[in-house]
Amino acid sequence: MNRGVLYVSYDGMLEPLGQSQVLAYLEKLAPDWRIHLISYEKRADWADANKRSAVAARIAAAGIRWHPLRYHKRPSAPATAYDVAVGSAKAIALALRHRLTIVHARSYVPALITLAVKRATGARFLFDMRGLWADERIDGGLWPKDGRLYRTAKSLERRFLEAADHVVTLTHASEAEIRSFPYLAKRQPTISVIPTCADLDRFTIHGPRPIDPFVLGYVGSVGTWYLLGDMLRFFRHLQAVQPEARLSIVNRNEQALIAERVRHHGIDPAAVQIQAGEHRDMPRLVAGMSAGMALIKPAYSKIASAPTKLAEYLGCGVPCLGITGVGDTEAILEGDRVGVVLGGSGDDELKAGVKRLTALTRDPDLQDRCRRTAVRLFSLDAGAAAYRAIYERLAGHS
Repeated sequence: MNRGVLYVSYDGMLEPLGQSQVLAYLEKLAPDWRIHLISYEKRADWADANKRSAVAARIAAAGIRWHPLRYHKRPSAPATAYDVAVGSAKAIALALRHRLTIVHARSYVPALITLAVKRATGARFLFDMRGLWADERIDGGLWPKDGRLYRTAKSLERRFLEAADHVVTLTHASEAEIRSFPYLAKRQPTISVIPTCADLDRFTIHGPRPIDPFVLGYVGSVGTWYLLGDMLRFFRHLQAVQPEARLSIVNRNEQALIAERVRHHGIDPAAVQIQAGEHRDMPRLVAGMSAGMALIKPAYSKIASAPTKLAEYLGCGVPCLGITGVGDTEAILEGDRVGVVLGGSGDDELKAGVKRLTALTRDPDLQDRCRRTAVRLFSLDAGAAAYRAIYERLAGHS
């Protein structure tokens, strides 16, 4: 019985995302499947010998065969084309040598590689979309609308969806959108929704949430998508009704920018704590919040977004402040009463959100309700079980 899988990730296993969103799943699948993993490692990460040794040992202990390749960034298009060419040759050779009958692509660049393997070997192709990548480039202002790069990427997206033996997307909202694509009218792919999960053994309840003073928190970057200005305005409205409220921001590389924006919004820096934190520190830092924020710029592509921080907040029993138009966030937070979703970013919406959020945090069952929602929707065990079922189906065992 051949139970061989080739998993291709353009994210490196030496990066936190690779460890939490790739390795964490594969470790749970490896006891039942022969897994070969191709990843693309960045030069700076690879130069850290201690990190490289630790990750290699972790992968080997799980019984996974790791085939790291070098990631190239510049010039962008030629560098990516080179990576795809090298990866395709490596992937086809591995699939033939080890008789790997399932190819699992994490997002679009790996899909180019695994589609080549499918065509060369007949392997079954799992397109794990992660999101509407091409549309994210437009919505984030990285590509011109209707430009050549966007048209090419959407054409490739169509090829991937038409060729896929199974598709995974992060949200029910994006599943409905994908099913509406005209070119899929006569052949609807099999689609599973598997949201971004978290290690809920780590992100768990650590004691009572702080109520007085109210600690409003945020974890992560503040770049293209996350609405730092709106989060700071929300905090100002919170302070208007709870003057002792505190703001806790955990961020690695943008602390000077955040501090400048805090001053720009007229917030007393003494009420704000901005700190870096290693991944191992995140559960403790999240657990110290009364509520967490995940205010993402609403855009078409964000219907496919499932923020990892949402799973982490709820896993720690911490309610979340979200905004409408982002994935399944509204259905989850409002449906399970584990957070508040803003209808927009005007002052009236923010003031109403403050009132609703502070009232919600007084609910004595809130912490346990958040945890129950996280376990039901975002546990690694549930995610791994969903992938296991897909593998079984593709292998013809169910």
